[in-house]
Amino acid sequence: MTAVPTLEELFAACQRSAVHLEMRDGYMRDDPRFIAWQAGTLNLSALDEAERPWMALMTETTSRGVRIRRARIVSEPISDYVRYEYDLTPGNVASGELVRWLPRRQSTDLALPGNDFWLFDDETLLLNHFDGDGSFLDHELITDPAVSKLCSTAFESVWNRAIPHEEYRPA
Repeated sequence: MTAVPTLEELFAACQRSAVHLEMRDGYMRDDPRFIAWQAGTLNLSALDEAERPWMALMTETTSRGVRIRRARIVSEPISDYVRYEYDLTPGNVASGELVRWLPRRQSTDLALPGNDFWLFDDETLLLNHFDGDGSFLDHELITDPAVSKLCSTAFESVWNRAIPHEEYRPA
């Protein structure tokens, strides 16, 4: 079995675009930052690039001209976890990501894959597998052009309908 590259390796190899589709209402609820946010003790303004390696990776990647887009399909009223994501999203945007939100009720007529994913340069698909409680299980790398095309089409259909982060007001 071939080892799955890390996200850092996939972003380093990415030349044009990376898109991410998120479709769950909660992930890794045992994350210490989420727990601190729930308790009201997470200082969002203190989360700079030194404390958030993800933002540094996004800044480096977008500075090379790679367009990074993230679309989230969310149930409304939103879950506590999605509210937490919403509160952290200004950092994603500041690091160069474009983020949009699609209320789940507006996605009924869209054909969507069964898993969240990252798609790099419309070719390399990284599926994210989670258990029923939203805990991360593993990644699966797919390079089948037909599957990549299916996921690209799904992402674009969500993206075209979704609301830019700056305009989205969670219910």
